[in-house]
Amino acid sequence: MLNSDHIQTTHVGSLPRTPELLEANQAYQDGSITWDQLVSTMQQGVVDIVAKQRQLGIDVVNDGEYGHTMSSSVDYGAWWNYSFSRLGGLSPSDEDRWATTEKHRSSPGNIVLTTFTDRRDRERFREAYEDPSSGILTARKAVTQPKITGPLTYTGQEAVAADIRNLKSALEHTGATQGFVAALSPGSCARVTNEYYKTDEELVYACADAMREEYKAITDAGLIVQIDDPSIAESWDQINPEPSVEDYLGFIQLRIEALNHALRGLPQDQIRFHLCWGSWHGPHTTDLELKHLLKPLLSINAGGYSFEAANVRHAHEWKLWAEADLPDDKVIIPGVVSHSTNVVEHPELVADRIENFASAVGRERVVASTDCGLGGRLHPQIAFAKLESLTAGARLATERLF
Repeated sequence: MLNSDHIQTTHVGSLPRTPELLEANQAYQDGSITWDQLVSTMQQGVVDIVAKQRQLGIDVVNDGEYGHTMSSSVDYGAWWNYSFSRLGGLSPSDEDRWATTEKHRSSPGNIVLTTFTDRRDRERFREAYEDPSSGILTARKAVTQPKITGPLTYTGQEAVAADIRNLKSALEHTGATQGFVAALSPGSCARVTNEYYKTDEELVYACADAMREEYKAITDAGLIVQIDDPSIAESWDQINPEPSVEDYLGFIQLRIEALNHALRGLPQDQIRFHLCWGSWHGPHTTDLELKHLLKPLLSINAGGYSFEAANVRHAHEWKLWAEADLPDDKVIIPGVVSHSTNVVEHPELVADRIENFASAVGRERVVASTDCGLGGRLHPQIAFAKLESLTAGARLATERLF
């Protein structure tokens, strides 16, 4: 994963779905086409999206998360919702996490996650969040989440096999040499209503044991697995009232230990971890600062760490990496273009951001990326323009650093 002669480029995973794939997603959900018909639609789509990434100059490509069904062209939750069809022990519910108004209160030493409508950022900017013209949650389609009513098991063997098969076929077809598949973290998996497990620890470890099957299938296939885990950073805003940092670090430590349990024995150089403060286009004034998360982040058994760094709430935090004591065999994968604005970053700015990180950890250990997934958050034209700017900036940085 280390750079040898240029700044490598990648992205966080989700890319815009084609109209054909969105139509097939809906048809499958409606029961009007079979699983095999859906996979057939995915196959050509994955070849095309990998070819598009290679055309734009992306080094470490993926399947666009085309195997993670989106509800519509605007979808902030496909990275998580895809898991519901791959887990046993779930029952349907009518709960929509973005609309449920129930409140859960934490106390010192007793952290519980409240509902999305009760988030502290949303509480502070209530009028903006509830105004459909504000641009925060515009055009989102309601999606319900299930609840846990029995022992969790992994039932997605056929689905992850299709993801792997489609991506490997596309790699062969396009000549790309490095590919990754995104998978849900145990901590994020555990953020559904639980009516079965008696303790938080039992729940999180059950999620870890189930999701490990997906991680292992991906790495056994010779691909990189990206662990998508907003639960480590984003959950801070979902705790009301604001907890102490000490209590919060204890809360996420269980999730990190469970993740490391799930990753045991898997090749570290085929694992990268994505730290995220969330993909919605809100103010994010209650994001926890990276300085509190660096030590926990580096304790995760991964070869690369992906995180938001173009996000204007976190763009200044690159300086922290100079004192982070990053192990010599690991890389950082900072976002240098953002999913949270329609403005396309200038390549010179992208290059400057890359050079900042290179000055902190070394040119060989910076892989340039996006803040988060672009699919479902930005119009396709803008999303691909951002990838084009990403690779142009990486070329400029390469000229200056190598």
